[in-house]
Amino acid sequence: MPFSFTLQAVDPHTSARAGLWSTPHGVVQTPAFMPVGTQATVKGLLPEQLKAVGVQKLLANTYHLALRPGAEVIADLGGLHRFMDWDRPILTDSGGFQVFSLADLRRMSDEHVVFKSHIDGSELALSPERAIRIQELLGADVIMCLDECPPHGVDAEKLRDAVDRTTRWAARCREAHRRADQALFGIVQGGTDPSLRERSATSLVPLDFPGYAIGGLSVGETPESMYATLDMTTPILPHEKPRYLMGVGTPCDLIEAVLRGVDLFDCVMPTRNGRNATAFTSRGKVKLRNASHRADESPLDPECDCPTCTRYTRAYLRHLFVAEEMLGPILASLHNVAFYQRLMQDLRQAIQEGRAAEFRSAQLAAWDTAV
Repeated sequence: MPFSFTLQAVDPHTSARAGLWSTPHGVVQTPAFMPVGTQATVKGLLPEQLKAVGVQKLLANTYHLALRPGAEVIADLGGLHRFMDWDRPILTDSGGFQVFSLADLRRMSDEHVVFKSHIDGSELALSPERAIRIQELLGADVIMCLDECPPHGVDAEKLRDAVDRTTRWAARCREAHRRADQALFGIVQGGTDPSLRERSATSLVPLDFPGYAIGGLSVGETPESMYATLDMTTPILPHEKPRYLMGVGTPCDLIEAVLRGVDLFDCVMPTRNGRNATAFTSRGKVKLRNASHRADESPLDPECDCPTCTRYTRAYLRHLFVAEEMLGPILASLHNVAFYQRLMQDLRQAIQEGRAAEFRSAQLAAWDTAV
């Protein structure tokens, strides 16, 4: 079989898990964080740089790649792996997040969602069947059902409608899916409403997807609400299958979610913050434009062995941002991606040693600063 998920360890004091997720393009050690390559590129970083800092798997965006260069073009050029020169696993989302993020540019019915392109105003219709077809053309290892991601604070009736539409669309995606070398994940919705999360999860589990995602979080709710939602959602999902929390998040969020039984993550935060002169370090966030770094000869993070930290000083990094040189965002993004990968590796080791809770306490105490 092209896919398998093996749990190697479960922390005795939390729900944290360490596993191996086997795909046609390699094995992913979980918990794992996927940098976001929206347009078939992680902004500013080469594939070999990503590999060098431990990236196992990337995420690409169905909606954006369908608009340009087009899924058929990518298929004709040998598929997404060849197109972007990435020979490790790839996950593509379905366009469901754009239902939320591009709400002003779409109209939706039970049949499909129609987007007005943010590029040229042309229309892109995504039905569950079309979303699957596009992802099959792209050729990622893991693909996602089309779902409706509602905004935080939507009224109860609309939230329930989104849950039920997501379930109906998931069944249509399951029926449309043809490629055995791609794993199709279902997506649990329901906002922060416990009963609707349960309704969504219990409706999707009988469809027997090879993995399950938790969507509709990190859209404006408080961290405490997100953690409470995970507390009640993850136990409903199959223990023997991978769980993916979509679009999350901060280093703190990652740890809290792992301790609640989540295995996979993606977020733009490492690279977006890097481009905006903010670095995540073992001692907390660092604002690289701060004048305090003007003559600072110390490395960005003394506990990091990435190229940014081993070769350059804080003074140089600050200079690059102040001078608006493109190398600044590149080096900060590379470090942030390395930091996230190392965090997952260290957390995995803590799970295997039965000390995940202690790891959380130590990390949160160390990050309680910003300079």
